[in-house]
Amino acid sequence: MANALAVQGIKLHVYPVKDLEKAKAVFTKLLGTEPYADSPYYVGFKVGDQEIGLDPNAHRNGITAPLDYFQVADVETSFHALVKAGVEVHQPLKEVSPGLKIAIMKDADGNLIGLTQK
Repeated sequence: MANALAVQGIKLHVYPVKDLEKAKAVFTKLLGTEPYADSPYYVGFKVGDQEIGLDPNAHRNGITAPLDYFQVADVETSFHALVKAGVEVHQPLKEVSPGLKIAIMKDADGNLIGLTQK
C-alpha cells in the first residue's frame, strides 16, 4: 500500500508541562543540550533529526499526555484527506510560526495524532 499522505516520519514530540522552567531544566539535563527555542509559550530541543518540545499551554488545550506529530509533505492535503475519511479534529490546521503548520486530530479510540509540515 502506498503512503497516500506522504508521511516522512514522526519528527516532533511535544510534552505538556505545568512548570516550564522545571521541565526545561529536566530536559536540558536528560538530552544533554540547551534548547534551540526558549520562549514563555514553547521550549524546543533538537536531538538528531527529532525535536522535543515543552508546551505549558497544552493542558489548557486538552492535551494531557505527550503528543507525537507525523511530518507530512503537504499538511493541508493530509489534513483534509483525514477529515474526509471521518477523523475528528481536535485542533484545526494553523500556522504556529513562519513555515510551520500543525493540526491535531483524534483517531478512532480518541488518541491524539499530530500533523506537521516544515
